[in-house]
Amino acid sequence: LKDSLHMLTHNAYLQLGNALRYHGELKLALESFFKSMEYSSKINFREGEGKLYVSIADTYSEIENSPNASKYYNKGIEILREVKDSISLAKALNNASDEYFNRGKLDSALLFANESAVLFQRLKYPLGQGYSLGIIGMVYAGQGNDNLALANINKAIAILEQLEDYYPISVYLNAMSDIYLKRGDISTAISYAQRSLDLASSYRLKDQMSAANLKLAELYQETGSTEASYKYYKDHILYRDSVKNIESVQQMADLETNYQVSQKQLEVDLLSQQKKIQKIIAMTTASAMLLIGLLAVGLFRRYKFIKKTKRIIEEEKNRSETLLLNILPEETAFELKEKGKVQAKKFDSATVLFTDFKDFTKSAGQVAPELLVESIDYYFKAFDAIITKYDLEKIKTIGDAYMCAGGIPTASTDHANQVVLAANEIAQFVQQELQASNNRIHFEIRIGIHTGPVVAGIVGDKKWQYDIWGDTVNIASRMESNSEPGKINISEATYELIRADFLCKYRGEIEVKNRGSLKMYFLEG
Repeated sequence: LKDSLHMLTHNAYLQLGNALRYHGELKLALESFFKSMEYSSKINFREGEGKLYVSIADTYSEIENSPNASKYYNKGIEILREVKDSISLAKALNNASDEYFNRGKLDSALLFANESAVLFQRLKYPLGQGYSLGIIGMVYAGQGNDNLALANINKAIAILEQLEDYYPISVYLNAMSDIYLKRGDISTAISYAQRSLDLASSYRLKDQMSAANLKLAELYQETGSTEASYKYYKDHILYRDSVKNIESVQQMADLETNYQVSQKQLEVDLLSQQKKIQKIIAMTTASAMLLIGLLAVGLFRRYKFIKKTKRIIEEEKNRSETLLLNILPEETAFELKEKGKVQAKKFDSATVLFTDFKDFTKSAGQVAPELLVESIDYYFKAFDAIITKYDLEKIKTIGDAYMCAGGIPTASTDHANQVVLAANEIAQFVQQELQASNNRIHFEIRIGIHTGPVVAGIVGDKKWQYDIWGDTVNIASRMESNSEPGKINISEATYELIRADFLCKYRGEIEVKNRGSLKMYFLEG
């Protein structure tokens, strides 16, 4: 009876959270979801917990709290894998891929979207497959791989047309327009944007009508057709204001504000003049239209100037931000921008992982440099996606060696487990590649892990590098060099932290250069 009451309470809070989220009360929705989580935990309802984590992540995504969204997506996905709820897992992977895409983490977005597409296809769930293929296409477009982008977006459109789900189709058609614009094929770009507008108009999708009109205004401006560009831009303003409260629309410039206020004032003036003679009405209307036309022309010119300037500034800012975040962890980059320097930090416990490819030096002397670099790049990109999944920090690569760590730059209590999970997935990926038939070079891998204190900070003045120091790093390197191909070798310190969750095989005390004898263990599973 008690479990039944807990289940009823869990469902009640879940439904309340969904209703609050639907009405835009996102903070209250989160409170209801967490209350629901309390009761699902009391009865160990793992499937319910997994779905709740995804609902919480979806809500954080709407709030634009990306760190929490990613955190709860990963928790939900982990549980849904455990309970083998394939349809909920596929939806969660799809939502997570959309979140990573919006954050600009294209590799992670592609990883999740590909998995969700495979699951949806296996489950014969075409709607989900259409959305996953759309995200895959958008990711490829963001990576500059136009051919794959077009192929996947076209597949998504074909599926969604059959299901009569037209909103995403309109979005994807605009994306196709961007791809052809980048290729310099303006006429094809215009045809896709026009298809997007026609579709949105047919189904009264006003926000997409606004977006398609804006896209056509930009395209016709590129061709020098100012009159057509101006017409579509006016329609963009019309539909934009029909779906947003005019008082909340951000002012693009003082001229735009004056123009819109003048339009409203004109409506009031015309209503108050209804009893005046026809001649005065005609003169007033003509004068007002002339004023609106002049203001609209000024607005349009101001818009073009502001947009061009803003685009240049944003491109430079985004380029700098992306470069900085590729080099440094997010909070370290923020500290550097705010203070102009970064204070070194000591972490009492962090887990360091090293990998190394067997016979890499021998392979390097026998194959073309381009093939070698392409193969290493392929492996390291896969490693990057795996450690991102487990919230680990990439430190650096040295030749064929790859180094990452858990528990930095934000301290955590489960870093040893997370590093071991990532190591296991890396080893499985490399083993699978050994069986693959492709033109890449295939390697065997050695992995070593050790846990202990480290100091973290940045070095350099002209070229920053985030790095860690301490005896822990040296011992982790020794764990790798004393490992075997296909094996994960861990130290006694790491073993003590993970022994309750992972099966390990004791290797005995092994002599290590400049360190004496160290106890070592192979991870068994």
